[in-house]
Amino acid sequence: MIKFLLEKEFKQLLRNSFLPKLIIGLPIMVLLVFPWVANQEIKDINLSVVDNDYSPYSKRLIQKITSSGYFRLTATPFSNKEAMQGINSGDADIILEIQRDFERNLMTEGVAKVLISANAVNGTKAGLGSSYLSAILQDYAGELREESGVAPAGYAPVPTIHIATYNKFNLYLDYKVFMIPAFMVMLLTILTGFLPALNIVSEKESGTVEQINVTQVRKFTFIIAKLIPYWVIGLLILTICFLLAALIYGLSPVGNIVTIYAFAAIYILVVSGLGLVISNYSNTMQQAMFVMFFFVIILILMSGLFTPVESMPDWAQIATIVNPLKYFIQVMRAVYLKGSGVGELTTQLVALAGFAVCLNAWAVMSYKKRE
Repeated sequence: MIKFLLEKEFKQLLRNSFLPKLIIGLPIMVLLVFPWVANQEIKDINLSVVDNDYSPYSKRLIQKITSSGYFRLTATPFSNKEAMQGINSGDADIILEIQRDFERNLMTEGVAKVLISANAVNGTKAGLGSSYLSAILQDYAGELREESGVAPAGYAPVPTIHIATYNKFNLYLDYKVFMIPAFMVMLLTILTGFLPALNIVSEKESGTVEQINVTQVRKFTFIIAKLIPYWVIGLLILTICFLLAALIYGLSPVGNIVTIYAFAAIYILVVSGLGLVISNYSNTMQQAMFVMFFFVIILILMSGLFTPVESMPDWAQIATIVNPLKYFIQVMRAVYLKGSGVGELTTQLVALAGFAVCLNAWAVMSYKKRE
C-alpha cells in the first residue's frame, strides 16, 4: 500500500512546476546574498575628526586611524559643535576631537587628551567603534614611547612583547565561514518545514484526503508516505548547498560529510514532522502557513544562528533546550569547521532523535482518519 501512496506523492510533487525552481533557486539566492549581508563585522565606520592642533603628530594619528581599515574619514570640521551636526544628521558615527597643544603635551608631559563621541543609536556599532579607536590610540601612544625611549611617568621601562596569533578552525576570521553552515540549516528548515505543513491541509481543501480516509490505509503508513518525499527533497537541497558552498566560497567540510548527511536525515524528519503536525491541526493553507511561519521565526532567532546562545538571558537559554534547530546548527559548524565526529556530537544526536520520534508520533496520533 505504501508503494502506491509514495507514487501518488511523487507524482503530485512532479506536477508542481514551481517546486524544482524553488529547490534550486532558493539555495542559490540565500548562499549568494545572505553570507555577505548578514555580516556582523563592523567596518567602514564614518569618522569625523576635529583637529585643533594641526601638528605632524596629530596628522600621523589620523593617518594611522584611517589606514586601519575600520574607519572612513568623512569630515574634518573646525569645531565640536559642527561635528555634532554630522552625528545628528547620521553622516558621522564617531567623532574624534584632538585637543589644542596635542603634540606639545605629548613631547613635554607624555600625556595628551582626546575626546571620542559616538552615535549610540546603534549601540553595537558605537561600542565597537569606540573600542577600536581607543585601541588604535593606545597603539599609537606605544609607538611614540618606543621612538622616544621614554616610559610613562612613574613607571620603569616595560619590555616589548611581540605577540604571534594563530586562529584555529577559522584562520582568517572570515565571518562567512561561520555563517554558511548555519544558513544551510535555515534553508533546510524553511523548505522541509513549510512544504509538509501545506501538504495535508491542501488535500483537505481539495477533498482528496477524504478518499484516503475511507480506504484501509493506516495512519502510520499515511504519515510515512508523506514524510519520505520531503526527506528526499531535503537531502537534495543539502547536496545543492554543499556544491554551492564549494564552488562559490571554496568551503568544504573538514570532517566526514557522511556525518552531516546522517544528522540531516534525522533533522529533516524533525522539521517535516512538525510541519505535518501543524497541517493536521489546520483547516486552511493560510492558517498552516502562518502557524509554521510563527514557529520557524522563533526557532531561527533562538537557535544561535545570528547571536550565540550563551549571550541570551537565562530563560532564553533554557528555552533553547527544546529547539532542534540549535542542535543541528551546532552539528553543521562542528563538522564543517572543526572536523568533529559522531562521538563528539552525542548530545545533539540524542536530542534530534528524540525530537524526531516525538513529533512524528504526534503527527500520526493527531491525524484524524475516518475508520
